[in-house]
Amino acid sequence: MIGYRGIRLALDGPRRRLEAPIGAATLLLGFDQPVRVTRSGRPPATLVSVFSGPATTAAVGEHGGRLSGIEVLLMPWAAFTLFGTPQYELTDRTVDPDELPHPLGWPAGGDRWGSVGELCAALAALPGWAERFGLLDDALARWAGAGTPSSARVVRAWDRLRGTGGAIPVPRLADEVGWSVRQLEKRFREQIGLGPKAAARVLRLQRARRLLASGRSQADTAAACGYYDQAHLSREFRAMTGCTPRGFTTARTAPRAAPSAPPGDERVAGEATSLVLSPGRSAPPPPLFGAAGRARPLPG
Repeated sequence: MIGYRGIRLALDGPRRRLEAPIGAATLLLGFDQPVRVTRSGRPPATLVSVFSGPATTAAVGEHGGRLSGIEVLLMPWAAFTLFGTPQYELTDRTVDPDELPHPLGWPAGGDRWGSVGELCAALAALPGWAERFGLLDDALARWAGAGTPSSARVVRAWDRLRGTGGAIPVPRLADEVGWSVRQLEKRFREQIGLGPKAAARVLRLQRARRLLASGRSQADTAAACGYYDQAHLSREFRAMTGCTPRGFTTARTAPRAAPSAPPGDERVAGEATSLVLSPGRSAPPPPLFGAAGRARPLPG
């Protein structure tokens, strides 16, 4: 698992954010107001709590300006452990987490919850973020312990692929974990949601966005990330985000009343994951809570 953060937004108007594909699944444990998520080729989903599976294209999230809850970022294989659903069924989808099978259905009462919705209500009722994080630590540990174990080889292969930014050839990756390419593809689709080639494509573009945000040129970024040329980078960027590399980077850095990606507003620390399309104003700026204001590590 990657981490989680508390969210409390109090803007004076609606906000729309473009969320680029990342090497993670997302579980938003909402406390009150809904979010509307739109993905290409699918009807919009308006939900208070949201599970978003592994993605190959961008999504647009919208809310009315007020939003509170906890966002949990999961390694794709960890999402498989929590929900037990083949992750290829959830690729590029946004669903209510209680529509998925999960072992959180303990009898309600005390510190046990019959649904994700009941867990969210228990979290919202606590007086502060420290108490919420403590409860969530316990809930996630129990949930994962009762879930579907992920294959150690899948975890190893994912870590290797992620560590190379999607650069390692698939046959070599399969050989390193002791599987055939076909076996690796089958297990990756089940527990990651994407085949290794598609997962590498997402991770490679994630690295490219990070390099561009750091000031690297498109030509240097294309070469560093293994694209054939700058045109190849541009095609992949547009296909997966709907933006050109220059357009995405420029929009993130353009002066505006509320910056497109204020410090701490990225879904993954150190990455370029998001682009605010219609910022609201907030006074003071909306705090994103975690340990010392950072993403809080998850147990396990």
